[in-house]
Amino acid sequence: MVTVLPILIAYLLGGIPFGLIVSRIFGIKDIRSHGSGNIGATNVWRVIGPKAAVWVYLGDIGKGVAAVALAGCFARHFDTAFLQIDTFLVICALAAVLGHLFPVYLGFKGGKGVNTALGAMIMLLPLESLAGFVIFIIVVVASRFISLGSIVGVVGFFVIVAAEKYLMARDMAAIYVYLAGALAALIVITHRQNICRLVSGTENRFSLSTKSGKARSDV
Repeated sequence: MVTVLPILIAYLLGGIPFGLIVSRIFGIKDIRSHGSGNIGATNVWRVIGPKAAVWVYLGDIGKGVAAVALAGCFARHFDTAFLQIDTFLVICALAAVLGHLFPVYLGFKGGKGVNTALGAMIMLLPLESLAGFVIFIIVVVASRFISLGSIVGVVGFFVIVAAEKYLMARDMAAIYVYLAGALAALIVITHRQNICRLVSGTENRFSLSTKSGKARSDV
């Protein structure tokens, strides 16, 4: 029963709506009523600007980091019962992402999970996460589509992890491959509307300038 507590804490941490909190500090009562309606950092950037968005990026990534860090601390000091440590850490990481996607604080309607997933995976697979982030940056710079970069980055991350495990025979628990696959599936699903707009040619490209009321592609 004690093992459930850090998993619950990870979910509650993941659910903290930094996009909503930061936007209120910057004078926007409810970011969900502006731009794309998403609580993610990209929508905050487009509606308010980079000064607000950077705090959302840090908050969303940080809660993924914190969830796994707390789980690791728990695993070092307490018995994780029937769960192996790798499995326990993966469950906590996934709980944080699910908390962001379905936060109890907002009626289970949250963001798209990319930054929280990045934070969690930085703690578990740092080099592979960096590679996925580099892929994201390359795609965004080339296309100026945040959504496309997010999708290609997370799928690339999964491919890298799977290749390391099954092609390069790296000594890695298979549960990490399953987590990478689950995150890729979740993020593709949360971006399904973006995918439709990308196919139809109506997806908005990202700009460093703010465009209140016109944002669509968020993470």
